[in-house]
Amino acid sequence: MTEARPRPGSRLTVRDITAEAERFVSGAGDGLLHVFVPHATAGLAVIETGAGSDDDLLRALDDLLPTDDRWRHRHGSPGHGRDHVLPGLVPPYATLPVIDGRLALGTWQSICLVDTNGDNPTRKVRFSFLPG
Repeated sequence: MTEARPRPGSRLTVRDITAEAERFVSGAGDGLLHVFVPHATAGLAVIETGAGSDDDLLRALDDLLPTDDRWRHRHGSPGHGRDHVLPGLVPPYATLPVIDGRLALGTWQSICLVDTNGDNPTRKVRFSFLPG
């Protein structure tokens, strides 16, 4: 197991972590890569990036989880309660196939950290490999 420490910053973020995952499994043979974000306010998505899908995802999350005063969880920034609901929609884990030491992603798929919590600029991502 290893940990990457992406620094999303202080704004809503979809950060591509595919390169870190590829380095982790490089030469590992066949098996499964498990990716886990040990945070209550972040998740992982396997999506296309760079063509607007990452921004569309953040916009959709803003529509579903607005930053207003409806949330019972009220510490932190205004609307922070929605950040704690995020992992219910964007899970904090993903398991992906690895073939001959390479991620078996589709042509446009990337592994992305999804973080709506501007109160926490540092995130850990844990990679583990299960040989097959």
